[in-house]
Amino acid sequence: MIVHVIGAGLAGCECSYILASNGIKVKLYEMKPHKKSLAHTSNNFAELVCSNSLKSNDITNACGLLKTEMKILGSLIIEAAEKTKVEAGNALAVNRDEFSEYITKKIKENKNIQVIYKEIQEISNIDKAEGDKIVIATGPLTSDTLSRDIKKILGEEELFFYDAAAPIISKDSLDMNKIYRMDRYGEIGKGDYLNTDMTEEEYHRFYNLLINAETAERKEFDKLTFFEGCMPIEELARRGEKTLVFGPMKPVGLGKDGRAYATLQLRAEDKEETMYNLVGFQTSLKFREQKKVFQNIPGLENAEFLRYGVMHRNTFINAPKLLKADFSLKSNENIFFAGQISGVEGYVESAASGLMIAYNILTKLKGKKVNWKEETMLGSLAKHVSTEVKNYQPMNANFGIIKPLEVNKKINDKKLKYEMYAKRSLEQMEVLKDEFKGVRS
Repeated sequence: MIVHVIGAGLAGCECSYILASNGIKVKLYEMKPHKKSLAHTSNNFAELVCSNSLKSNDITNACGLLKTEMKILGSLIIEAAEKTKVEAGNALAVNRDEFSEYITKKIKENKNIQVIYKEIQEISNIDKAEGDKIVIATGPLTSDTLSRDIKKILGEEELFFYDAAAPIISKDSLDMNKIYRMDRYGEIGKGDYLNTDMTEEEYHRFYNLLINAETAERKEFDKLTFFEGCMPIEELARRGEKTLVFGPMKPVGLGKDGRAYATLQLRAEDKEETMYNLVGFQTSLKFREQKKVFQNIPGLENAEFLRYGVMHRNTFINAPKLLKADFSLKSNENIFFAGQISGVEGYVESAASGLMIAYNILTKLKGKKVNWKEETMLGSLAKHVSTEVKNYQPMNANFGIIKPLEVNKKINDKKLKYEMYAKRSLEQMEVLKDEFKGVRS
């Protein structure tokens, strides 16, 4: 049995290395140096195209906890980052060239990995035997030719080419004294939406902050032609001061007393209703600007942003409809999707998906199945890509997607709460580590 991995990015390299280190033959396909996306310049693998930071090392930070979990399971990406780190306070930042060189060397030296420099344009063109596995790890800038082939396999409506997402905030950080539950034209206290009303004065203050806020700069590969239905909230606002009042912030059918000038609705992102998104607030604002502007909305003064709004080019599949929790297709268990194309967001999260796929394959070969614990950040990401939601969006690791703590009362001390999450997670990781001893060579 051979595992064919398409794409030598973070996810593809992580998956290939763990499989190969445990005796599995891997063919790793990479279109560089013959062809590069607009984002890539180096010929090395696992190229970091944006920031050189892998975020916080603190285990009370979601990404820090995720890195610790991955290190326990022998992650090549975390090993490379620690070997090539540069000073960045409590964050794990790397010398990006040394980081990629380290990973490339490790991959090329592994006798179980055959690197094939070739662009895969159609999955069916891979020379594979019955029972071979395919891991598609081609990232957010998957080539147009392969994207078309993936669309044929998945269905025309299941592959997305841009990411238009509103901010997601923690339910615990909302001031529920200013927020009420109600569907439009419904009954206060009932319904699927949370709402917060603004007076005319509050709205004008918010509006002026919004239209004057700084937007993120776009690289050439990230330029978009916005569709009317996914117009950034700040661009929509610039059409006129009352545009939002007749659009995503219309108060009609809402309001505690029916006299709200403008109303923001928030919709749950998960079944447990621990995370809420700002309905209609997809945005191109810089992250710090989003916090400054949106915390001026009543009830959001102390909002904790689990994910900031984004508007950028991103190829990703409708994973909850298509994938099982092991990242394989529901329609074909021999095809897996890893990295940002599966709907995880970020360097570490992408590598984490590749790591999980490797262990899923290793475990399955032993006739077993991995139980990625929902109390861990790894398990939470696996749940995210396989749990049906109405509007699936790529997601970073955050404490909003992890299984809630089983406590009798609300914990207001955020640091203490996250310490409890981390302690519980690492206890579960030791259990997983012991389970994997039986599947590793």
